[in-house]
Amino acid sequence: MKLFLRYPGRVTSVDVVPAGALTVAAGSNTANGWKQYTLRGRAWGRARVTVKYADGTNQALSYYVTKPAAQVVNDLGNFLFTKQWFDKPGDPFGRSPSVMSYDRAKDAIVEQDARVWIAGLGDEGGSGSWLAAGMKLFGQPTKAEVDKYERFIDGVLWGGIQYSEGERKYGVRKSLLYYDPKDKPNFPYDPKLNWTTWTSWNKEASESTGRAYNYVHVVGAYWSMYRVSRNHEGLATRHTWDWYLDQAYQTMMFLTDPANKVGYTNVGLMGASAFTETLADMKREGWTEKVAALEARMKMRADRWAAQAYPFGSEMAWDSTGQEEVYAWTRYFGHNPQSLTAVNSIIGYMPLVPHWGYNGAARRYWDFIYAGAPGSRYERQLHHYGSGLNAIPVLARYREQPDDLHLLRIGYAGTMGALTNIDQEGFASVAFHAFPESLKWDAYSGDYGPNFLGHALNSATYVINHPEFGWQAFGGNVSVSGARVTVNVVDSLRKRVYIAPLGLYLTLDASRFERVEVDSRTQVVRVTLAPATADTPRARVRVEQPFTPTGVGTFRVAGTFASERGASVVPLSAKPTVVEIRATR
Repeated sequence: MKLFLRYPGRVTSVDVVPAGALTVAAGSNTANGWKQYTLRGRAWGRARVTVKYADGTNQALSYYVTKPAAQVVNDLGNFLFTKQWFDKPGDPFGRSPSVMSYDRAKDAIVEQDARVWIAGLGDEGGSGSWLAAGMKLFGQPTKAEVDKYERFIDGVLWGGIQYSEGERKYGVRKSLLYYDPKDKPNFPYDPKLNWTTWTSWNKEASESTGRAYNYVHVVGAYWSMYRVSRNHEGLATRHTWDWYLDQAYQTMMFLTDPANKVGYTNVGLMGASAFTETLADMKREGWTEKVAALEARMKMRADRWAAQAYPFGSEMAWDSTGQEEVYAWTRYFGHNPQSLTAVNSIIGYMPLVPHWGYNGAARRYWDFIYAGAPGSRYERQLHHYGSGLNAIPVLARYREQPDDLHLLRIGYAGTMGALTNIDQEGFASVAFHAFPESLKWDAYSGDYGPNFLGHALNSATYVINHPEFGWQAFGGNVSVSGARVTVNVVDSLRKRVYIAPLGLYLTLDASRFERVEVDSRTQVVRVTLAPATADTPRARVRVEQPFTPTGVGTFRVAGTFASERGASVVPLSAKPTVVEIRATR
Protein backbone atom coordinates (compact mmCIF):
# COMPACT_ATOMS: atom_id res chain seq x y z
CA MET A 1 0.00 0.00 0.00
CA LYS A 2 1.06 3.60 -0.56
CA LEU A 3 1.50 6.40 1.96
CA PHE A 4 1.87 10.04 0.92
CA LEU A 5 2.92 12.69 3.45
CA ARG A 6 3.16 16.46 3.13
CA TYR A 7 4.93 18.36 5.89
CA PRO A 8 7.59 21.08 5.66
CA GLY A 9 9.94 19.34 8.09
CA ARG A 10 12.44 16.63 7.23
CA VAL A 11 11.56 13.05 8.21
CA THR A 12 14.17 11.71 10.64
CA SER A 13 12.73 8.25 11.29
CA VAL A 14 9.76 5.98 10.72
CA ASP A 15 9.09 3.50 13.54
CA VAL A 16 6.70 0.54 13.56
CA VAL A 17 5.07 -1.04 16.63
CA PRO A 18 5.01 -4.04 16.98
CA ALA A 19 8.44 -4.20 15.36
CA GLY A 20 8.30 -5.95 12.01
CA ALA A 21 4.51 -5.78 11.69
CA LEU A 22 4.96 -3.56 8.63
CA THR A 23 7.87 -2.68 6.39
CA VAL A 24 8.15 0.91 5.22
CA ALA A 25 10.21 1.81 2.14
CA ALA A 26 10.76 5.41 1.06
CA GLY A 27 10.19 6.34 -2.58
CA SER A 28 10.77 9.46 -4.66
CA ASN A 29 9.07 12.69 -3.69
CA THR A 30 6.35 14.00 -5.98
CA ALA A 31 6.73 17.18 -8.03
CA ASN A 32 5.21 19.29 -5.26
CA GLY A 33 7.16 17.72 -2.44
CA TRP A 34 4.88 14.99 -1.15
CA LYS A 35 6.89 12.21 0.47
CA GLN A 36 6.05 8.74 -0.85
CA TYR A 37 6.34 5.43 1.00
CA THR A 38 5.42 1.84 0.19
CA LEU A 39 4.11 -0.22 3.12
CA ARG A 40 3.81 -3.99 3.26
CA GLY A 41 2.06 -5.95 5.97
CA ARG A 42 4.13 -8.69 7.61
CA ALA A 43 2.31 -9.64 10.83
CA TRP A 44 -1.45 -9.93 11.33
CA GLY A 45 -3.23 -7.43 13.58
CA ARG A 46 -2.94 -3.82 14.71
CA ALA A 47 0.19 -1.82 13.94
CA ARG A 48 1.22 1.77 14.57
CA VAL A 49 3.56 3.74 12.32
CA THR A 50 5.16 6.81 13.93
CA VAL A 51 6.76 9.37 11.64
CA LYS A 52 9.24 11.67 13.39
CA TYR A 53 10.22 15.02 11.91
CA ALA A 54 13.33 17.12 12.48
CA ASP A 55 11.40 19.83 14.36
CA GLY A 56 10.27 17.32 17.00
CA THR A 57 6.80 16.71 15.57
CA ASN A 58 5.55 13.13 15.70
CA GLN A 59 2.76 11.79 13.50
CA ALA A 60 1.05 8.48 14.26
CA LEU A 61 -0.82 6.33 11.73
CA SER A 62 -2.69 3.19 12.76
CA TYR A 63 -3.03 0.20 10.45
CA TYR A 64 -4.64 -3.22 10.59
CA VAL A 65 -2.81 -6.01 8.78
CA THR A 66 -4.92 -8.89 7.47
CA LYS A 67 -4.29 -11.83 5.24
CA PRO A 68 -4.76 -11.16 1.50
CA ALA A 69 -8.37 -10.09 1.03
CA ALA A 70 -9.49 -13.12 -0.98
CA GLN A 71 -8.06 -15.44 1.67
CA VAL A 72 -9.86 -13.52 4.41
CA VAL A 73 -13.19 -14.18 2.69
CA ASN A 74 -12.29 -17.84 2.16
CA ASP A 75 -11.47 -18.14 5.88
CA LEU A 76 -14.79 -16.52 6.76
CA GLY A 77 -16.70 -19.06 4.71
CA ASN A 78 -14.80 -21.96 6.20
CA PHE A 79 -15.50 -20.79 9.75
CA LEU A 80 -19.18 -20.11 9.07
CA PHE A 81 -19.79 -23.51 7.50
CA THR A 82 -17.78 -25.53 10.04
CA LYS A 83 -17.49 -23.92 13.49
CA GLN A 84 -20.79 -22.04 13.18
CA TRP A 85 -22.68 -24.84 11.44
CA PHE A 86 -25.45 -26.05 13.77
CA ASP A 87 -26.59 -29.55 12.89
CA LYS A 88 -28.71 -31.07 15.66
CA PRO A 89 -31.70 -32.91 14.23
CA GLY A 90 -34.63 -32.67 16.58
CA ASP A 91 -33.81 -29.21 17.90
CA PRO A 92 -37.12 -28.21 19.51
CA PHE A 93 -37.04 -24.75 17.96
CA GLY A 94 -36.37 -25.93 14.41
CA ARG A 95 -32.98 -24.22 14.09
CA SER A 96 -31.14 -27.15 12.52
CA PRO A 97 -29.37 -27.13 10.13
CA SER A 98 -28.17 -23.52 10.05
CA VAL A 99 -25.30 -21.09 10.44
CA MET A 100 -25.76 -19.71 13.95
CA SER A 101 -24.32 -17.00 16.16
CA TYR A 102 -20.94 -17.75 17.75
CA ASP A 103 -19.21 -16.87 21.01
CA ARG A 104 -15.47 -16.59 20.40
CA ALA A 105 -14.73 -16.40 24.15
CA LYS A 106 -16.21 -19.88 24.61
CA ASP A 107 -15.48 -21.06 21.08
CA ALA A 108 -19.01 -22.36 20.84
CA ILE A 109 -22.26 -21.71 19.04
CA VAL A 110 -24.67 -19.53 21.01
CA GLU A 111 -27.56 -21.93 21.56
CA GLN A 112 -29.15 -19.84 24.32
CA ASP A 113 -29.22 -16.13 25.06
CA ALA A 114 -31.87 -14.21 26.97
CA ARG A 115 -31.94 -11.86 23.97
CA VAL A 116 -33.70 -14.68 22.19
CA TRP A 117 -33.15 -13.41 18.65
CA ILE A 118 -29.38 -13.91 18.93
CA ALA A 119 -29.81 -17.66 19.33
CA GLY A 120 -33.06 -17.67 17.36
CA LEU A 121 -31.73 -16.77 13.88
CA GLY A 122 -33.69 -13.51 13.97
CA ASP A 123 -33.10 -9.77 14.00
CA GLU A 124 -29.63 -8.66 12.86
CA GLY A 125 -28.01 -10.27 15.89
CA GLY A 126 -29.25 -13.74 14.99
CA SER A 127 -29.49 -13.43 11.21
CA GLY A 128 -26.02 -12.00 10.86
CA SER A 129 -24.11 -15.25 10.47
CA TRP A 130 -26.43 -16.92 7.97
CA LEU A 131 -26.65 -13.69 5.96
CA ALA A 132 -22.84 -13.45 5.86
CA ALA A 133 -22.74 -17.07 4.71
CA GLY A 134 -25.07 -16.33 1.81
CA MET A 135 -23.11 -13.29 0.71
CA LYS A 136 -19.88 -15.26 0.90
CA LEU A 137 -21.37 -17.75 -1.55
CA PHE A 138 -22.35 -14.92 -3.88
CA GLY A 139 -18.71 -13.86 -4.01
CA GLN A 140 -16.83 -17.14 -3.58
CA PRO A 141 -19.14 -20.15 -4.05
CA THR A 142 -17.94 -23.67 -3.28
CA LYS A 143 -19.92 -26.86 -3.80
CA ALA A 144 -19.70 -28.06 -0.19
CA GLU A 145 -20.82 -24.74 1.23
CA VAL A 146 -23.66 -24.32 -1.29
CA ASP A 147 -24.93 -27.80 -0.39
CA LYS A 148 -25.11 -26.83 3.27
CA TYR A 149 -26.75 -23.50 2.55
CA GLU A 150 -29.46 -25.15 0.47
CA ARG A 151 -30.15 -27.47 3.40
CA PHE A 152 -30.50 -24.40 5.61
CA ILE A 153 -32.90 -22.72 3.18
CA ASP A 154 -35.11 -25.79 2.80
CA GLY A 155 -34.90 -26.96 6.40
CA VAL A 156 -34.94 -23.75 8.42
CA LEU A 157 -35.43 -20.56 6.40
CA TRP A 158 -38.42 -21.56 4.24
CA GLY A 159 -41.12 -22.84 6.54
CA GLY A 160 -39.27 -21.82 9.70
CA ILE A 161 -37.90 -18.31 9.81
CA GLN A 162 -40.23 -17.48 6.92
CA TYR A 163 -43.80 -18.79 6.82
CA SER A 164 -44.42 -21.06 3.84
CA GLU A 165 -48.21 -21.36 4.01
CA GLY A 166 -51.38 -19.72 5.26
CA GLU A 167 -52.22 -16.05 5.61
CA ARG A 168 -48.70 -15.23 6.72
CA LYS A 169 -47.00 -16.97 3.78
CA TYR A 170 -43.76 -15.08 2.98
CA GLY A 171 -43.91 -13.28 6.32
CA VAL A 172 -40.69 -13.35 8.36
CA ARG A 173 -40.91 -14.08 12.06
CA LYS A 174 -38.82 -12.35 14.70
CA SER A 175 -37.10 -15.41 16.19
CA LEU A 176 -37.21 -19.18 16.24
CA LEU A 177 -36.01 -19.36 19.85
CA TYR A 178 -38.37 -18.05 22.51
CA TYR A 179 -38.77 -18.27 26.28
CA ASP A 180 -41.97 -20.07 27.12
CA PRO A 181 -41.56 -22.93 29.61
CA LYS A 182 -45.25 -23.74 29.35
CA ASP A 183 -44.88 -24.39 25.64
CA LYS A 184 -41.46 -26.07 25.98
CA PRO A 185 -41.57 -27.68 29.43
CA ASN A 186 -38.77 -30.12 28.63
CA PHE A 187 -36.31 -27.61 27.17
CA PRO A 188 -33.41 -26.94 29.56
CA TYR A 189 -33.47 -23.13 29.62
CA ASP A 190 -30.21 -21.95 31.20
CA PRO A 191 -31.06 -20.83 34.77
CA LYS A 192 -28.00 -18.54 34.85
CA LEU A 193 -29.59 -16.28 32.22
CA ASN A 194 -32.07 -13.54 33.07
CA TRP A 195 -35.24 -14.55 31.25
CA THR A 196 -37.43 -11.88 32.94
CA THR A 197 -36.91 -8.86 30.65
CA TRP A 198 -38.53 -7.76 27.41
CA THR A 199 -35.75 -9.41 25.39
CA SER A 200 -36.99 -12.90 26.27
CA TRP A 201 -39.93 -13.04 23.90
CA ASN A 202 -42.58 -15.67 24.41
CA LYS A 203 -43.90 -17.88 21.62
CA GLU A 204 -46.49 -15.39 20.41
CA ALA A 205 -44.03 -12.50 20.30
CA SER A 206 -41.39 -14.55 18.50
CA GLU A 207 -43.89 -15.46 15.78
CA SER A 208 -44.67 -11.84 14.93
CA THR A 209 -44.01 -10.79 11.32
CA GLY A 210 -44.02 -7.10 12.17
CA ARG A 211 -40.36 -6.05 11.90
CA ALA A 212 -39.35 -4.90 8.42
CA TYR A 213 -35.60 -5.18 8.99
CA ASN A 214 -35.84 -8.97 9.21
CA TYR A 215 -37.09 -9.27 5.64
CA VAL A 216 -33.91 -7.81 4.17
CA HIS A 217 -31.77 -10.72 5.35
CA VAL A 218 -34.13 -13.23 3.81
CA VAL A 219 -34.06 -11.41 0.48
CA GLY A 220 -30.26 -11.34 0.67
CA ALA A 221 -30.14 -15.10 1.18
CA TYR A 222 -32.43 -15.85 -1.76
CA TRP A 223 -30.75 -13.33 -4.06
CA SER A 224 -27.29 -14.72 -3.36
CA MET A 225 -28.50 -18.21 -4.22
CA TYR A 226 -30.17 -16.92 -7.37
CA ARG A 227 -26.80 -15.54 -8.45
CA VAL A 228 -25.04 -18.82 -7.63
CA SER A 229 -27.64 -20.90 -9.44
CA ARG A 230 -27.85 -18.65 -12.50
CA ASN A 231 -24.14 -18.10 -13.09
CA HIS A 232 -22.43 -21.32 -11.99
CA GLU A 233 -23.02 -24.86 -13.17
CA GLY A 234 -23.78 -27.74 -10.83
CA LEU A 235 -23.50 -25.88 -7.53
CA ALA A 236 -27.14 -25.30 -6.58
CA THR A 237 -29.21 -28.45 -7.07
CA ARG A 238 -32.32 -28.23 -4.88
CA HIS A 239 -34.07 -25.41 -6.73
CA THR A 240 -33.86 -23.66 -10.07
CA TRP A 241 -32.62 -20.10 -10.34
CA ASP A 242 -36.13 -18.70 -10.89
CA TRP A 243 -37.39 -20.20 -7.62
CA TYR A 244 -34.77 -18.26 -5.66
CA LEU A 245 -35.44 -15.02 -7.53
CA ASP A 246 -39.19 -15.35 -7.07
CA GLN A 247 -38.77 -16.05 -3.35
CA ALA A 248 -36.88 -12.77 -3.02
CA TYR A 249 -39.59 -10.96 -4.98
CA GLN A 250 -42.46 -12.46 -2.96
CA THR A 251 -40.70 -11.57 0.30
CA MET A 252 -40.48 -7.91 -0.73
CA MET A 253 -44.09 -7.88 -1.84
CA PHE A 254 -45.29 -9.23 1.52
CA LEU A 255 -43.14 -6.67 3.31
CA THR A 256 -44.58 -3.71 1.42
CA ASP A 257 -48.25 -4.79 1.44
CA PRO A 258 -50.02 -2.48 3.93
CA ALA A 259 -52.48 -5.25 4.75
CA ASN A 260 -49.67 -7.18 6.45
CA LYS A 261 -48.94 -4.33 8.88
CA VAL A 262 -45.20 -4.76 8.89
CA GLY A 263 -43.59 -2.04 10.99
CA TYR A 264 -40.74 0.25 9.86
CA THR A 265 -41.45 -0.20 6.14
CA ASN A 266 -41.31 3.59 5.73
CA VAL A 267 -37.69 3.93 6.85
CA GLY A 268 -34.50 2.92 5.10
CA LEU A 269 -33.60 -0.68 5.94
CA MET A 270 -30.10 -2.01 6.56
CA GLY A 271 -28.81 -4.08 3.68
CA ALA A 272 -31.70 -3.21 1.38
CA SER A 273 -29.30 -2.80 -1.51
CA ALA A 274 -30.25 -6.46 -1.89
CA PHE A 275 -33.67 -5.14 -2.97
CA THR A 276 -32.27 -3.05 -5.80
CA GLU A 277 -29.96 -5.89 -6.85
CA THR A 278 -32.96 -8.22 -7.01
CA LEU A 279 -35.00 -5.73 -9.03
CA ALA A 280 -32.11 -5.29 -11.48
CA ASP A 281 -31.94 -9.04 -12.02
CA MET A 282 -35.70 -9.30 -12.44
CA LYS A 283 -35.48 -6.69 -15.21
CA ARG A 284 -32.66 -8.61 -16.89
CA GLU A 285 -34.78 -11.76 -16.76
CA GLY A 286 -37.67 -9.96 -18.46
CA TRP A 287 -40.13 -10.29 -15.57
CA THR A 288 -42.06 -7.24 -16.77
CA GLU A 289 -45.24 -7.56 -14.69
CA LYS A 290 -43.46 -8.36 -11.45
CA VAL A 291 -40.97 -5.56 -12.04
CA ALA A 292 -43.83 -3.08 -12.45
CA ALA A 293 -45.53 -4.32 -9.29
CA LEU A 294 -42.36 -4.09 -7.21
CA GLU A 295 -41.42 -0.70 -8.62
CA ALA A 296 -44.85 0.66 -7.70
CA ARG A 297 -44.38 -0.44 -4.09
CA MET A 298 -40.88 0.96 -3.81
CA LYS A 299 -41.82 4.21 -5.52
CA MET A 300 -44.39 4.90 -2.82
CA ARG A 301 -41.62 4.64 -0.25
CA ALA A 302 -39.23 6.80 -2.30
CA ASP A 303 -41.89 9.46 -2.87
CA ARG A 304 -42.50 9.59 0.86
CA TRP A 305 -38.80 10.17 1.50
CA ALA A 306 -38.65 12.80 -1.22
CA ALA A 307 -41.19 14.83 0.73
CA GLN A 308 -39.03 14.79 3.87
CA ALA A 309 -36.05 17.05 4.52
CA TYR A 310 -34.09 14.33 6.31
CA PRO A 311 -35.71 10.95 5.64
CA PHE A 312 -33.42 8.87 7.82
CA GLY A 313 -35.73 7.42 10.46
CA SER A 314 -34.95 4.25 12.36
CA GLU A 315 -35.90 2.12 15.35
CA MET A 316 -33.52 4.39 17.25
CA ALA A 317 -33.90 8.09 17.99
CA TRP A 318 -30.79 8.73 15.87
CA ASP A 319 -29.12 6.31 13.52
CA SER A 320 -26.78 5.94 10.57
CA THR A 321 -28.60 3.08 8.85
CA GLY A 322 -31.36 4.52 6.68
CA GLN A 323 -29.16 6.38 4.22
CA GLU A 324 -28.17 3.29 2.24
CA GLU A 325 -31.67 2.39 1.07
CA VAL A 326 -32.93 5.96 0.94
CA TYR A 327 -30.12 6.77 -1.47
CA ALA A 328 -30.80 3.69 -3.60
CA TRP A 329 -34.49 4.31 -4.23
CA THR A 330 -34.45 8.11 -4.39
CA ARG A 331 -31.66 7.89 -6.96
CA TYR A 332 -33.52 5.15 -8.86
CA PHE A 333 -36.72 7.18 -9.10
CA GLY A 334 -35.00 10.47 -9.89
CA HIS A 335 -35.34 12.23 -6.53
CA ASN A 336 -31.83 13.59 -6.86
CA PRO A 337 -31.90 16.25 -4.10
CA GLN A 338 -32.80 13.59 -1.52
CA SER A 339 -30.15 11.16 -2.77
CA LEU A 340 -27.56 13.94 -2.48
CA THR A 341 -28.76 14.72 1.04
CA ALA A 342 -28.27 11.07 1.94
CA VAL A 343 -24.67 11.08 0.75
CA ASN A 344 -23.94 14.40 2.41
CA SER A 345 -25.23 13.12 5.74
CA ILE A 346 -22.98 10.07 5.43
CA ILE A 347 -19.99 12.33 4.83
CA GLY A 348 -20.88 13.99 8.13
CA TYR A 349 -20.57 10.82 10.21
CA MET A 350 -18.10 8.72 8.19
CA PRO A 351 -14.66 10.17 8.98
CA LEU A 352 -11.46 10.23 6.95
CA VAL A 353 -8.59 9.87 9.41
CA PRO A 354 -5.29 7.89 9.36
CA HIS A 355 -6.57 5.20 11.71
CA TRP A 356 -7.80 1.80 10.56
CA GLY A 357 -10.67 1.71 13.08
CA TYR A 358 -12.14 5.18 12.59
CA ASN A 359 -11.40 5.62 8.91
CA GLY A 360 -14.65 4.96 7.05
CA ALA A 361 -16.42 3.78 10.21
CA ALA A 362 -19.90 5.28 10.31
CA ARG A 363 -20.84 6.31 13.83
CA ARG A 364 -22.58 3.50 15.72
CA TYR A 365 -23.02 3.18 19.48
CA TRP A 366 -25.70 0.79 20.68
CA ASP A 367 -25.59 -2.60 19.01
CA PHE A 368 -23.21 -4.19 21.49
CA ILE A 369 -26.32 -4.12 23.69
CA TYR A 370 -28.50 -5.88 21.12
CA ALA A 371 -26.03 -8.15 19.35
CA GLY A 372 -22.75 -8.21 21.30
CA ALA A 373 -21.48 -10.45 24.06
CA PRO A 374 -23.28 -10.29 27.42
CA GLY A 375 -22.17 -7.47 29.69
CA SER A 376 -21.68 -4.95 26.90
CA ARG A 377 -22.50 -1.24 27.06
CA TYR A 378 -23.24 1.74 24.86
CA GLU A 379 -19.89 2.45 23.26
CA ARG A 380 -18.38 3.74 20.03
CA GLN A 381 -18.30 0.72 17.73
CA LEU A 382 -15.52 0.52 15.17
CA HIS A 383 -16.40 -1.15 11.88
CA HIS A 384 -19.86 -2.18 12.89
CA TYR A 385 -22.15 -2.70 9.91
CA GLY A 386 -22.42 1.04 9.29
CA SER A 387 -19.01 0.81 7.61
CA GLY A 388 -19.89 -1.68 4.89
CA LEU A 389 -23.44 -0.45 4.31
CA ASN A 390 -22.83 3.30 4.12
CA ALA A 391 -19.96 2.66 1.73
CA ILE A 392 -22.48 1.44 -0.87
CA PRO A 393 -24.09 4.82 -1.66
CA VAL A 394 -20.79 6.67 -1.18
CA LEU A 395 -19.01 4.61 -3.84
CA ALA A 396 -22.06 4.65 -6.12
CA ARG A 397 -21.92 8.44 -5.96
CA TYR A 398 -18.17 8.43 -6.58
CA ARG A 399 -18.59 6.41 -9.77
CA GLU A 400 -20.86 9.19 -11.05
CA GLN A 401 -18.44 11.97 -10.08
CA PRO A 402 -14.93 10.51 -10.02
CA ASP A 403 -13.25 13.86 -9.44
CA ASP A 404 -14.37 13.69 -5.80
CA LEU A 405 -11.55 11.65 -4.26
CA HIS A 406 -12.94 12.14 -0.76
CA LEU A 407 -15.87 9.88 -1.63
CA LEU A 408 -13.55 7.15 -2.86
CA ARG A 409 -11.35 7.34 0.21
CA ILE A 410 -14.13 7.08 2.80
CA GLY A 411 -16.15 4.59 0.75
CA TYR A 412 -13.21 2.29 0.20
CA ALA A 413 -12.22 2.60 3.85
CA GLY A 414 -15.69 1.48 4.92
CA THR A 415 -15.65 -1.41 2.46
CA MET A 416 -12.24 -2.64 3.61
CA GLY A 417 -13.01 -2.00 7.27
CA ALA A 418 -15.50 -4.86 7.14
CA LEU A 419 -12.62 -7.30 6.63
CA THR A 420 -10.79 -6.30 9.80
CA ASN A 421 -13.56 -7.95 11.86
CA ILE A 422 -12.43 -11.37 10.57
CA ASP A 423 -9.72 -13.03 12.63
CA GLN A 424 -6.95 -15.37 11.49
CA GLU A 425 -9.22 -18.43 11.58
CA GLY A 426 -12.21 -16.74 9.93
CA PHE A 427 -14.38 -15.76 12.90
CA ALA A 428 -16.09 -12.40 12.27
CA SER A 429 -16.83 -10.15 15.24
CA VAL A 430 -19.78 -7.79 15.43
CA ALA A 431 -17.43 -4.79 15.97
CA PHE A 432 -14.38 -3.46 17.83
CA HIS A 433 -14.71 -1.92 21.30
CA ALA A 434 -13.30 1.61 21.02
CA PHE A 435 -13.17 2.65 24.68
CA PRO A 436 -9.49 2.81 25.73
CA GLU A 437 -9.88 0.32 28.56
CA SER A 438 -11.24 -2.24 26.08
CA LEU A 439 -9.67 -1.96 22.60
CA LYS A 440 -10.68 -5.46 21.55
CA TRP A 441 -13.02 -7.25 19.21
CA ASP A 442 -16.34 -8.30 20.69
CA ALA A 443 -16.62 -12.02 21.37
CA TYR A 444 -19.97 -12.40 19.58
CA SER A 445 -20.46 -12.73 15.82
CA GLY A 446 -23.71 -10.83 16.35
CA ASP A 447 -24.90 -8.67 13.48
CA TYR A 448 -21.75 -8.82 11.36
CA GLY A 449 -23.79 -10.10 8.39
CA PRO A 450 -25.03 -6.72 7.10
CA ASN A 451 -21.44 -5.45 7.27
CA PHE A 452 -20.26 -8.25 5.01
CA LEU A 453 -23.24 -7.72 2.71
CA GLY A 454 -21.96 -4.18 2.24
CA HIS A 455 -18.49 -5.50 1.53
CA ALA A 456 -19.69 -8.16 -0.91
CA LEU A 457 -21.81 -5.70 -2.90
CA ASN A 458 -18.99 -3.13 -2.97
CA SER A 459 -15.70 -5.00 -3.20
CA ALA A 460 -13.88 -3.72 -6.29
CA THR A 461 -10.63 -2.34 -7.66
CA TYR A 462 -10.63 1.39 -8.37
CA VAL A 463 -8.05 2.84 -10.76
CA ILE A 464 -7.35 6.57 -10.70
CA ASN A 465 -4.92 9.02 -12.28
CA HIS A 466 -4.25 11.55 -9.55
CA PRO A 467 -2.87 14.97 -10.54
CA GLU A 468 -0.16 14.73 -7.88
CA PHE A 469 0.37 11.00 -7.31
CA GLY A 470 -0.21 9.68 -10.83
CA TRP A 471 -1.75 6.28 -11.53
CA GLN A 472 -2.89 4.56 -8.35
CA ALA A 473 -5.25 1.71 -7.50
CA PHE A 474 -7.45 0.98 -4.53
CA GLY A 475 -7.56 -2.82 -4.41
CA GLY A 476 -4.83 -3.34 -6.98
CA ASN A 477 -1.12 -3.06 -7.69
CA VAL A 478 -0.14 -0.62 -10.45
CA SER A 479 2.77 -0.50 -12.85
CA VAL A 480 3.20 2.07 -15.64
CA SER A 481 5.17 1.75 -18.86
CA GLY A 482 4.68 4.67 -21.20
CA ALA A 483 0.99 4.91 -22.04
CA ARG A 484 0.27 1.41 -20.72
CA VAL A 485 -1.09 1.13 -17.18
CA THR A 486 -1.24 -2.40 -15.77
CA VAL A 487 -3.20 -3.23 -12.62
CA ASN A 488 -3.04 -6.59 -10.89
CA VAL A 489 -6.45 -7.00 -9.25
CA VAL A 490 -6.20 -8.05 -5.58
CA ASP A 491 -9.50 -7.08 -3.95
CA SER A 492 -11.43 -9.81 -2.15
CA LEU A 493 -13.90 -10.88 -4.86
CA ARG A 494 -12.24 -9.59 -8.06
CA LYS A 495 -15.59 -9.10 -9.75
CA ARG A 496 -15.56 -5.33 -10.32
CA VAL A 497 -13.13 -2.76 -11.73
CA TYR A 498 -13.76 0.98 -12.04
CA ILE A 499 -11.40 3.02 -14.22
CA ALA A 500 -12.01 6.60 -13.13
CA PRO A 501 -10.37 8.52 -16.03
CA LEU A 502 -12.70 6.69 -18.42
CA GLY A 503 -15.78 6.55 -16.18
CA LEU A 504 -15.76 2.82 -16.99
CA TYR A 505 -17.23 0.23 -14.62
CA LEU A 506 -16.61 -3.41 -15.51
CA THR A 507 -18.34 -6.17 -13.57
CA LEU A 508 -18.51 -9.95 -13.75
CA ASP A 509 -21.51 -12.14 -13.01
CA ALA A 510 -19.16 -15.12 -13.29
CA SER A 511 -15.36 -15.58 -13.26
CA ARG A 512 -12.73 -13.27 -11.76
CA PHE A 513 -10.51 -10.45 -12.98
CA GLU A 514 -6.80 -11.15 -12.72
CA ARG A 515 -5.36 -8.11 -14.47
CA VAL A 516 -6.48 -4.94 -16.24
CA GLU A 517 -4.43 -2.99 -18.77
CA VAL A 518 -5.37 0.53 -19.82
CA ASP A 519 -3.82 2.22 -22.81
CA SER A 520 -4.17 5.84 -21.79
CA ARG A 521 -3.47 7.00 -25.35
CA THR A 522 -5.93 4.83 -27.30
CA GLN A 523 -8.37 4.23 -24.40
CA VAL A 524 -8.34 0.49 -25.12
CA VAL A 525 -8.84 -1.65 -22.02
CA ARG A 526 -7.71 -5.26 -21.84
CA VAL A 527 -8.92 -7.48 -19.02
CA THR A 528 -7.44 -10.85 -18.14
CA LEU A 529 -9.98 -13.34 -16.79
CA ALA A 530 -9.20 -16.31 -14.55
CA PRO A 531 -9.04 -19.80 -16.12
CA ALA A 532 -12.18 -21.90 -16.39
CA THR A 533 -13.32 -24.09 -13.53
CA ALA A 534 -15.80 -26.95 -13.50
CA ASP A 535 -18.61 -24.70 -12.26
CA THR A 536 -17.55 -21.56 -14.15
CA PRO A 537 -16.70 -22.45 -17.78
CA ARG A 538 -17.85 -19.04 -19.03
CA ALA A 539 -17.47 -15.45 -17.85
CA ARG A 540 -20.28 -12.92 -18.04
CA VAL A 541 -18.91 -9.42 -18.54
CA ARG A 542 -20.93 -6.26 -18.01
CA VAL A 543 -19.88 -2.81 -19.21
CA GLU A 544 -21.28 0.31 -17.57
CA GLN A 545 -20.38 3.99 -17.76
CA PRO A 546 -21.76 5.83 -14.74
CA PHE A 547 -19.78 8.88 -15.88
CA THR A 548 -18.67 9.94 -19.37
CA PRO A 549 -15.66 12.28 -19.41
CA THR A 550 -15.20 14.68 -22.29
CA GLY A 551 -13.62 12.95 -25.26
CA VAL A 552 -14.52 9.43 -24.13
CA GLY A 553 -16.80 7.30 -26.28
CA THR A 554 -19.14 4.41 -25.50
CA PHE A 555 -17.36 1.25 -24.43
CA ARG A 556 -18.27 -2.25 -25.58
CA VAL A 557 -16.71 -5.68 -25.40
CA ALA A 558 -14.75 -6.17 -28.61
CA GLY A 559 -15.34 -9.34 -30.63
CA THR A 560 -18.31 -11.57 -31.25
CA PHE A 561 -19.78 -12.96 -28.06
CA ALA A 562 -23.25 -14.12 -27.17
CA SER A 563 -25.27 -11.82 -24.95
CA GLU A 564 -27.26 -13.07 -21.96
CA ARG A 565 -29.24 -10.72 -19.76
CA GLY A 566 -27.17 -7.81 -21.00
CA ALA A 567 -23.81 -9.44 -20.31
CA SER A 568 -21.26 -10.65 -22.85
CA VAL A 569 -20.68 -14.40 -22.44
CA VAL A 570 -16.98 -15.18 -22.81
CA PRO A 571 -15.89 -18.85 -23.06
CA LEU A 572 -12.98 -19.61 -20.72
CA SER A 573 -10.16 -22.13 -21.11
CA ALA A 574 -7.48 -23.76 -18.99
CA LYS A 575 -5.40 -20.60 -19.37
CA PRO A 576 -6.30 -16.98 -18.58
CA THR A 577 -8.49 -15.30 -21.21
CA VAL A 578 -7.87 -11.76 -22.46
CA VAL A 579 -10.82 -9.62 -23.53
CA GLU A 580 -10.68 -6.13 -25.04
CA ILE A 581 -13.05 -3.33 -24.16
CA ARG A 582 -13.08 -0.60 -26.81
CA ALA A 583 -14.83 2.74 -27.16
CA THR A 584 -16.77 3.90 -30.19
CA ARG A 585 -17.04 7.64 -30.76
